[in-house]
Amino acid sequence: MPPIETAAPVLLLWAVIGYALGSIPFGLLLTRIMGLGNLRSIGSGNIGTTNVLRTGSKKAAALTLLLDGGKGAVAVLLARTLAGEDAAQLAGLAAFLGHCYPIWLKFQGGKGVATFLGLMLALAWPVGIACCLTWLAAAYLSKISSMGALVSAVAAPLWCLLLGAPITTGLAALLAAIILWRHKENIARLRIGTEPKIGQK
Repeated sequence: MPPIETAAPVLLLWAVIGYALGSIPFGLLLTRIMGLGNLRSIGSGNIGTTNVLRTGSKKAAALTLLLDGGKGAVAVLLARTLAGEDAAQLAGLAAFLGHCYPIWLKFQGGKGVATFLGLMLALAWPVGIACCLTWLAAAYLSKISSMGALVSAVAAPLWCLLLGAPITTGLAALLAAIILWRHKENIARLRIGTEPKIGQK
């Protein structure tokens, strides 16, 4: 744990590092590199995995999922190793916010689901695995990606309590609230039955 007089600057540094890592728009970069067009003009215009899948490239979508999750995990693991648990949680939150609100894209980023799953795996791997399985189950049963994301996010604080990671409960609840907010349009479509199915263009 850093000394009291340096704690705030160290935490601020890890918040900046986490945000910088989280703000890398892998979905946008991959679709450009792979010649799949401008992701902003495809589907929802979102930079995340679900919209990348709408390009028709499962490879690009899988890479986006891994890289967006990986940047959250890397932020947490680096901060924990070099500065402790408080820095790890702050770096994870900052990475998530960086993905959702990247300064390079005028704060118009993704919805944060892959980054959320990646940082939860790094913060408390049993909770992360439970969240991933919850997403898979809900998405498989509903055939709707956003449903999997919403159920997984809402379940995360409960998984923290049940799987022995109470220190992460507050952060999980905050991330869940942001995910719900980022999915407000999806929630509206779910209510009227017009939310697209997985893979639907």
